Amino acid sequence: MKITFQSKGSLILTLLCVLGSMAVMTKVSFAQLFILNGEAQFSNWTWYVSFLGYVFGHASLDHLLGNMSLLLILGPIIELKFGTQRFLWMTIITAIVTGILHVLLWDNSLLGFSGVVFMYIVLSTLLNIRNREIPFTFILVLVLYFGMEILASLKETQVSHFAHLFGGAMGAFWGFNKGKL
Repeated sequence: MKITFQSKGSLILTLLCVLGSMAVMTKVSFAQLFILNGEAQFSNWTWYVSFLGYVFGHASLDHLLGNMSLLLILGPIIELKFGTQRFLWMTIITAIVTGILHVLLWDNSLLGFSGVVFMYIVLSTLLNIRNREIPFTFILVLVLYFGMEILASLKETQVSHFAHLFGGAMGAFWGFNKGKL
């Protein structure tokens, strides 16, 4: 047997998350590239970069490991179904749109891959969808994950439940549209 690297997009995203998280956790000078500031900073170029970079930063090792576990489980499955290029584009579009909506609705910072992971969770239930059918697993995931997020959003936490919910909505969008860009 030999080791293969067939899910290159998933591996690249994992590496970027590890590097971005190390920057955030060690508070290096360029760590702001991996944290989206919710306050508009139109004259600051790093703010624009952080619209994608925020997904690669994580506040703690637990935060990073939780997201990377799901990325490494679900990412290769989705990537093999849609191809690396579409997989990466779905990830990028979900991250950027989530970031834009976050800045429009809230003024706090955002970081982490969780919204994209929620996109993967929902999308994974729709990978083998047939015309005019809704998989029961999709309904269960919506009830469990969305219900959990809605309930959790009623508590004061440092977690962006909106990013999770919107990521899940993007997963449904990509799933019902078969990943068409």
